[in-house]
Formats: sequence, C-alpha cells, structure tokens
Amino acid sequence: MLLQVCVNGARDIAEHPWLVADPFVVAEDAARSVTAGAQAIHVHPKDAAGDDSLDGDDVARWLREIRSACPDVPVGVTTGAWTEPDVERRLAAIAGWTELPDFASVNWHEAGADRVAELLLSRGVGVEAGIWDASGLEAWRVSPVRGDCLRVLIELPDEAAEVVRDHAEGLIAHVRLEEPGIPILLHGEERSAWPAFDLAVELGHDSRIGLEDVLTLPDGRRAPTNAAMVREAVGRMRAVAGDAARRAPAR
Repeated sequence: MLLQVCVNGARDIAEHPWLVADPFVVAEDAARSVTAGAQAIHVHPKDAAGDDSLDGDDVARWLREIRSACPDVPVGVTTGAWTEPDVERRLAAIAGWTELPDFASVNWHEAGADRVAELLLSRGVGVEAGIWDASGLEAWRVSPVRGDCLRVLIELPDEAAEVVRDHAEGLIAHVRLEEPGIPILLHGEERSAWPAFDLAVELGHDSRIGLEDVLTLPDGRRAPTNAAMVREAVGRMRAVAGDAARRAPAR
C-alpha cells in the first residue's frame, strides 16, 4: 500500500502553522513525514503570497526544497484549474516548467484535462487522474490517455462517514470496469478523510493523508503536523494488518 502525504493543498496559509508560503518549512515537515512512513509527497507550490501557483519559478523552488529534504522520494504537484482557469495559460505554464515533478494530479472534471495530461506525459511526468464525481469519471472513461495514467485518485468530498463506503465502492467499481489493473489511491477530505483512509487500508488500495485533506486526527484533536498524521496512519495500517494476521487460519 502506497502512503502519500499531502502536505498543504489549496488551503489558506492562516489555517495552520505548517501551512506557510516558505517551502523550506514545508519541506522540513515533509521530511519528518517520510521518516514516519510516507512514501510519496503531494505538494501545492505557492507564490510569495501563499497562493497556489503553476509558475515555473515557484514550482522549481518548491520542488528543489522538497527534494533536498526528501531525496529519492517521489514528489507530485497539482495542476488544478483554480491555479489558472484559462486552459491555454495553464498549458503554457506547465510547458515552461524547468524542474519537473515525478507526477502531477489532473482533475478530469476540469476543462482541458486531456490536454494537460497529454502535455505532462510528453514531458515524462506521471499523471494521477483525479476523479471526484460522475462527470469526471465519464470524461476519464473516454480519454485517449486513460490507460497511460500512473494511478487514479478517487477523491471523496466532505461527507458523513456513513456514506463513504457506498460512494467509494461505486467509483472503484466503475474504474475497475475500464482499467482493471490501474492502481487506485482512495482518499477523502474533512469528515470523510479518515474513514476513506481506513477503507483504503481495508480494501488494499493506496491512500494519502495530510493537512491538505484534514486538519484533525481521528479523535478530533487538531493535528500538530503532517508527520503526526502519517504516524497515526501507519499505526492504523499496522492494526489492520495485525487483525488480518490473527484471523488467518493456522498452518
């Protein structure tokens, strides 16, 4: 199971002490998250004001700091349309990147998703296909680059824990119908974040956790750092593995 840490996201930098516009500070927390058990990092490069950015200088600055602190760990970035709503400008920004991430997430419900994915793939960047809803699922299903994606991100919105399983399993079934062998990373946000993580562990899918998706630990306490959330996540993974081992028949 791949455990990814999503260190900041599009949140306002005032929401948490570790959500800052300084990549050195975020990279320090990312490094501690890797030590705690994270195997990949998803980061939103920021400009000087703390807003998400696709600018080549911003992307390069953030990638260099993260990689310096976390050598040999795959690092991915966002290409979300909120960073640049105009598709042509978004494509131009990505085409101008001089420091390339290992992977980038592409939200398939957004305009221009196919073109963004094709550009990333042409530059040797892996594509995480972000699927939130039926419209994104259908757009990905008919995409010419569907089978070239590194993985599918099944992303659940802020919703009650009791609906997480049905929502997730419905999307998973549709993805499996189209691409049976593609890796799936299941995650949620806010109320659905920890239930979705636990479900991913149960079902054997990849997952992620971090301040992008949720600011609290499962018991409702404010998470002090990304690393603290990763430690909690690793503990929950081990607990599930231990339960499975105890249930396995003796040989």
